[in-house]
Amino acid sequence: QEETPAIHPQRLSFAMEEVDALKSRGARVWCVPFARNLSGVEIRGNARTWWPQAQEAYPVSKTPEVGAVMAFSATKSMPLGHVAVVSAKQGERRLLIDHANWHRNEVSLGMAVIDVSEANDWSRVRVETNPGAFGSVYPVEGFILPGA
Repeated sequence: QEETPAIHPQRLSFAMEEVDALKSRGARVWCVPFARNLSGVEIRGNARTWWPQAQEAYPVSKTPEVGAVMAFSATKSMPLGHVAVVSAKQGERRLLIDHANWHRNEVSLGMAVIDVSEANDWSRVRVETNPGAFGSVYPVEGFILPGA
């Protein structure tokens, strides 16, 4: 039986401890530090800058892998972009992500994402905003793989 890749439990524990520490100080929980803590991808700056920064520093892909950072493009409704970490693959066109601040100041674990791109290339996705409810279509730049 093939083992399903998963986020390292210590990484998840560390990322959640950092969220708790921020909230206890009354600080905001953002997607960038959460994704950095969970994935180990050491990129700084707004989420919209992660994809261009990753080109020189990390392996990148248009195919999701567990543990990779999904880099969302900046949009009118999301001008700083967004980053999330792939936590599971559930088929060719569906995966789960762990991320912060999709719902203001909250962490969402195991949120479903479906690929709605015409080319089946993960360039356009819909995110499960509430259980069973998928929201707007969002553009995705690609996936940043941890480690070089």
